[in-house]
Amino acid sequence: MEALKDVRILDMTHVQAGPTCSQLLAWMGADVIKFEPPQGDATRAQLRDIPDADSLYFTMLNCNKRSITVNMKSPEGKSVFVDLLKKCDIVMENFGPGVLDRLGFTWEKIHEINPRIVMGSIKGFGSSGPYANFKAYENVAQAMGGAMSTTGVPQGRPFVTGAQIGDSGTGLHLGIGLLAALRHAEKTGQGQYVEVAMMDGIMNLCRVKWRDHQRLTRGPLPEYSVGTHQGMGAVPRGGNDSGGGQLGNAIRCAPGGTNDFIYIVVQEAVWEALAKRIGPEVHMPELATDPMFATIAARREHQKDLWEIIGEFTLNHSKREVMAIFNEINVPCGPIMSTEDLAHDEHVNLRGMYVELDHPQRGKWHNIGMPIKLSASPAKIERSPLLGEHTEEVLKEVLGYDEAKLAALKSAGAFSAPPRRRGAGIE
Repeated sequence: MEALKDVRILDMTHVQAGPTCSQLLAWMGADVIKFEPPQGDATRAQLRDIPDADSLYFTMLNCNKRSITVNMKSPEGKSVFVDLLKKCDIVMENFGPGVLDRLGFTWEKIHEINPRIVMGSIKGFGSSGPYANFKAYENVAQAMGGAMSTTGVPQGRPFVTGAQIGDSGTGLHLGIGLLAALRHAEKTGQGQYVEVAMMDGIMNLCRVKWRDHQRLTRGPLPEYSVGTHQGMGAVPRGGNDSGGGQLGNAIRCAPGGTNDFIYIVVQEAVWEALAKRIGPEVHMPELATDPMFATIAARREHQKDLWEIIGEFTLNHSKREVMAIFNEINVPCGPIMSTEDLAHDEHVNLRGMYVELDHPQRGKWHNIGMPIKLSASPAKIERSPLLGEHTEEVLKEVLGYDEAKLAALKSAGAFSAPPRRRGAGIE
């Protein structure tokens, strides 16, 4: 049986952060009802590559869900929402501050409707504090959570990371919180409000930088290639420095293309084997015992020279060849894998991490697979839903509505946007 088979989630989230969370829970077996406005999640139309088809932005974040459309601006639509709240274990939202409150559904009201329900909420900066009403996007959260100030070339401009740590990272944090609150509700009969702020999540993901922030009050950080000193205040941008106790860096390989690099970590335990393997090829047979590199303290002091020596060796080999050579002597390393590399990688394929699906509008496409492997209940990945595809199914199956009630709600506009008045502007 799927791990979350009996869990039903009313998912009002949109774009990326919330859908990341609900998709993972759906892959673990939860019945996720994607509760959409009549016009649908905005990402259905964003960055379209096929006309009139749901975009990859939408399909890659909404697999294994059922979609219903409800007009929350109509009394009838609100009544459907209330009925669904009574039948769900979790409700999720990532609206701007105050949106649900203005519709008449504060957390207190939702808790009153269903005392057992867990409510998950994603906000840019949380519901309290001076920044509570500020708008946030992925890169804004990276900027304000500490990630950008520590990412990039030393003395250069800050950079965002390509990993969506603000959106998808926050979704992962929310998933942990929801499952903990669900466990609590099962034991006590009482649901609770679970809030994750994007800024807070990024601060958590930057944990080792906060380690270094405090170490700077006591002395320099010798593992950084850029100079640091006691009292300098902020943790610097370290480029490709490992940021850990062992030295690491990205080193260019043959034939010298954009992604022809390999990341190497020079652990103290493997230095002798590494030096003996590369030394003869770079005309330094005594490299292992060279005083400039013989100890970890010496290698830290002369790390610029160290990387140049290793780079002389790697330029004679492709990144895959270097990976094979270094893994034979237990040197931690990994080639810089592009999206093209990963899409055709044997390991990725065997791990089920790039999965082909079929969609009625767009045909064959690929999604990232389930990163959490459950031995007794492995995920089965299914396509994303069309807009409103399961409206009648959910209302009949979950709420027990009959045809007469469905027809009455339809005619009252519970599932569709009201017709626009002539001359009316876009709200």
